Formats: sequence, structure tokens, C-alpha cells
Amino acid sequence: MKFFIDTANLDQIREAQALGVLDGVTTNPSLMAKEGITGRNNILKHYVDICTIVEGDVSAEVIATDFEGMVKEGEALAELHDQIVVKVPMIKDGVKALKYFSDKGIATNCTLVFSAGQALLAAKAGATYVSPFIGRLDDISTDGLNLIAEIRMIYDNYGFETQILAASVRHTMHVIDCAKLGADVMTGPLSAIEGLLKHPLTDIGLAKFLADYKKGN
Repeated sequence: MKFFIDTANLDQIREAQALGVLDGVTTNPSLMAKEGITGRNNILKHYVDICTIVEGDVSAEVIATDFEGMVKEGEALAELHDQIVVKVPMIKDGVKALKYFSDKGIATNCTLVFSAGQALLAAKAGATYVSPFIGRLDDISTDGLNLIAEIRMIYDNYGFETQILAASVRHTMHVIDCAKLGADVMTGPLSAIEGLLKHPLTDIGLAKFLADYKKGN
């Protein structure tokens, strides 16, 4: 399972990278704005800055919602760096853009996916990644993890190579559950990744080892 971090914060990206388990980054206009990154040129530069920190894929989102606009933006994003993956929304023109980029050999991430049918369309159009938003489904009392299971079954049935990127991951158990269900990638906050480190018995055991060591010295 690949671990992506969902942020535009360079310090958090560096921290996840230093941990040695980071495989990529996802971000979006909201996360950029949260870090005070505004204006097209600043946003494009920030994507490049992220690419210099990590070795894996970096999803960069188009703002346009029409086919021609998405193609223009996506091609410009892809030219920024060879690690850039063009993030396209799950709308009709977005599916057309996925097919266009796929034919051009440009990697894509189909975002804002909330149903198995949408995931099927994205895979048919050749998306590199599909991003089901499990946390947002949980927010409206719908089982986001069940969507992961449905997509995994469909993709396995037909041998689709599109990778399931579990997005809107909120906490550590989301990570564990997505791993159990066979998601190819998870993207979430640094806290969800670091939460995997924690167990009270580890803390108790380490404290005992250290105490016993001090007794003998």
C-alpha cells in the first residue's frame, strides 16, 4: 500500500518524507489556500517545490470544469515536472479529459468519486488513480469503506489497472481498514500516518526496558 500525504504544507511533507514511508502527495486549491498559496504562478511554483521533496507522484488539480480548459491546464501542469499527476474532477467533461490524457500518456487522478459507477467510468477512461472520498461519505452517514470494497471487486473482476486511492482519510483506522480492503493507496493527514506508530504496550515496554537498563548501570 502506498502512503500519500494530503497537504500543501512543505514542513509536513518533509516530516513524512523523513519517516521513510512517503510515496507521494495529493493537494487541492483548498489546501493551497490554507497555506496562503494563492495566484497561479505561486501555485505552480509550489507544486514544483513539493516535487523536489518527494520522489513519488504529486497530484495537481485543474480548476477548469470544461473539457478544453481541463486539457489546457492539465498539459501545463504535466509539463511542470515528470512527477506531476493531473487531478481531474468526476464530471462528464472530466471523463473526456481522462481519456484524452490517457491517450497522451499523461498520468491522471480522478477526484471527487463517491460511487462505484463513477469509479468504473474513470477506469474505462484510463485514469491512473481514482480517488473515492471515504471520509466525506462517512460524514453523511454512508459507509465510505464499503465503496472501497465495491471498487476493488469491480476492478479485480475486469483487470483494470487504475489504482484505488482512498482519499479523505481522517484517522488511523481508516488507513488500516483501507489496507485490509486492498486499496492501492491512501492519502490523509500526517496525523493518520503517525498514528500507526502508537500503541500503549509499546510505550510501557520501552519504559520497562529503559528502567531495567538503568538498574544495571
